[in-house]
Amino acid sequence: MTNIFESNRTYMLGDPELEVLGSREKLAQWRHRNVGPAFIRIGRRIAYHGADLNAWLNARRIDPSNEAA
Repeated sequence: MTNIFESNRTYMLGDPELEVLGSREKLAQWRHRNVGPAFIRIGRRIAYHGADLNAWLNARRIDPSNEAA
């Protein structure tokens, strides 16, 4: 799998790279509903490990050639 995010980096809310996933509001909705990527709460700040972001994206990969008709 190709990794979009650097696995050894921690991304903080506001980092432009996170916009690939969606807006800040969308990420907040996912955290509230427990459906988004794993995150770290540091006081009131939110961070994401690059490895967690890549794993979450890879788990949502759809291969059309393997889809049942």
